[in-house]
Amino acid sequence: CFFMDWNPPHTWDRMAAFLKGVAGTLPQAPRAIVVVSGHWLEPGFSVTGGARPPLIYDYSGFPAHTYELAYPAAGEPVLAARIARLLEIAGEPVRIDPQRGFDHGVFIPLKLMFPKADIPVVQLSLRRDMDPAAHIAAGRALAALRDEGVLIVGSGMSFHNMRGYGDARYTPVSAAFDGWLTATVESAAPRREALLREWASAPHARDSHPPGGEEHLLPLLVAAGAAGDSEGRRVYSEEVMKTTLSAFRFG
Repeated sequence: CFFMDWNPPHTWDRMAAFLKGVAGTLPQAPRAIVVVSGHWLEPGFSVTGGARPPLIYDYSGFPAHTYELAYPAAGEPVLAARIARLLEIAGEPVRIDPQRGFDHGVFIPLKLMFPKADIPVVQLSLRRDMDPAAHIAAGRALAALRDEGVLIVGSGMSFHNMRGYGDARYTPVSAAFDGWLTATVESAAPRREALLREWASAPHARDSHPPGGEEHLLPLLVAAGAAGDSEGRRVYSEEVMKTTLSAFRFG
C-alpha cells in the first residue's frame, strides 16, 4: 500500500510516517532485526538461515513495479542458529530454513523503517496451529536477544478482516477490539499474557480476526512474550478504511 497509488491518495500517509519514524525512537541502531510475519506459517517454528535471503512477492494482482521492489538486507545464519537453540531449550521444535526468503510482511515495513537495508534480518515463522500460548512462550524464549541489541518486530495488523475494510459497520467493531487490545498490552505482564492467551474471548475478537485467520495478530503475541516485564503501550493509532489500526511497543 505504501508503494502504489491509492484512492484517496493519502490513505496510508500517517502509517507510513509512523514506520519511517521508528528508527529515530530507538536508543541505538539495532545490530540485527528479527521479524515475525503473519505470512509464514509452518507446522513448527522455522527461521530463515540463509546469508542472502531473496524476496518473496507473496501477493497477486498488483502493479508490475511492486514485483520489482528491492530490500537487499543480509541474513544472519549465526543469529538464526541462536534463535533455534533458544527455542529448543524452551521445548519448541524448530527448523532452520536456508532457502526461505523474506515475504512482504518483512520487506514492506522494513523498507520504511530501515530503508538502507544495512541491518541483518532473520525471519521467524508462526506455528500453523496458531496456539496463542505457544507464540507467547516462543517470544519469552527469545527475550534475551533484546539485551544483545536485536530488535524484535511483530509484523501483522491489529485488525485483519478483509470484509471489514471500507465497511462502516466495522468502525465500532474494530474500535471495541482495539480498545481491549490496548488495555491488554498496557497491563502488567502477568495479566497481559493471561489476557492474550484468551484473546478470542475479547469483544469483537472474531469479527476483527475471523476464525483461522488470526495470523496477523499472533506476531504481537510473540513480541509480548519477548517483552518480559517491560511495559507495553500503544504508539500509533488511526482509523484507516473505516477501521481502527494500531501499533504497540514494549520497553
